[in-house]
Amino acid sequence: MKSNDKISITIEEMGDMHLMTSIDTPLRADAFKMDDDLKMELIAKNFTEIMHILGLDLNDDSLNGTPQRVAKMYVKEIFSGLNPANKPKIALFENKYRYKEMLVEKEITFYSNCEHHFVPIIGKAHIAYYSDGKVIGLSKLNRIVQYYAKRPQVQERLTIQIANELKEVLQTEDVAVIIDAHHLCVSSRGVQDVNSNTVTSSYGGKFIDDKVKNEFFNYLK
Repeated sequence: MKSNDKISITIEEMGDMHLMTSIDTPLRADAFKMDDDLKMELIAKNFTEIMHILGLDLNDDSLNGTPQRVAKMYVKEIFSGLNPANKPKIALFENKYRYKEMLVEKEITFYSNCEHHFVPIIGKAHIAYYSDGKVIGLSKLNRIVQYYAKRPQVQERLTIQIANELKEVLQTEDVAVIIDAHHLCVSSRGVQDVNSNTVTSSYGGKFIDDKVKNEFFNYLK
């Protein structure tokens, strides 16, 4: 192919390729100037219009509250991880037990949403780290996963964001993250493959060593 040849990629093809433009979630600079109540009001108004365009009768008892429910779900629940005010507060504790072996928290269930089609990603995260003198409560590992999952995501970005956050919080590079997830944008539309899963990983510090990595894998079996 000549260097000046152009490749035409449709919006649909870009979505199916699961492109990630940045490690950071793409947010506007003014993303949080609007308060949650106004966001929910505007989302409900616009979702009402979407439902109207689809031909749904919003006078039906089952549907007339749907725009408000969707708005609350978006802002307060499934996309609450967009707002840094919801970031979990993490307290570090001295590793008084002098525990120097690998710590593994596995099978952390999360629900996210594909940023290309806004349909669910359902998966499990597995985390491991070596203490560099500090530890955090086990539940905080789960909360970090949930925080970054609750936003429109690409699985590769989600994996890196969790790993980077853990490295910063724990003040160590010795962190590993594996995510195994099922994408409804693959199973419920497009190719409609209901059996495939996607696995992504991030390894830092000691976990780059194959022996350490294999020890982590053995804990996951």
